[in-house]
Amino acid sequence: MKKLTINGKTTVVGSDADTPLLWVIREELNMTGTKFGCGQGLCGACTVHVNGEAVRSCQTLVDDLQDGDLVTTIEGLHPTNEHPLQLAWIDHQVPQCGYCQSGQIMQAADLLSNIPNPTDEEIADAMNGNLCRCMTYDKIRAAIKTAAAVV
Repeated sequence: MKKLTINGKTTVVGSDADTPLLWVIREELNMTGTKFGCGQGLCGACTVHVNGEAVRSCQTLVDDLQDGDLVTTIEGLHPTNEHPLQLAWIDHQVPQCGYCQSGQIMQAADLLSNIPNPTDEEIADAMNGNLCRCMTYDKIRAAIKTAAAVV
């Protein structure tokens, strides 16, 4: 069992050591904002933050985590869902099907925490592993730039 802080709340995770964090989040904790995409860490739909860094939760096992690790999901990014990225996503009407959006936003939040005013190239590099089947990449980049101006 691991003692984690998930979205600011201390939680004891009872899942087996080889259980992906994604399934802990979705099945054990009933937080469904983080999505299952490919199961191989290639699409980014399952992106969450562990200790402030973007990780693919489908490939992060319970055993990979340490007691006290801080996990942030899309539900915990902002207490009222008004993070500058979330607002910019709405302003730029980024989602179409919406499936990849929580992973996209979590990856973008990691980017902005490390590079507050990223160039187009830095955005492309950081977001490269997050796939959008609806191809809203131009809107994603614009939303990130809008949020960067606020953050």
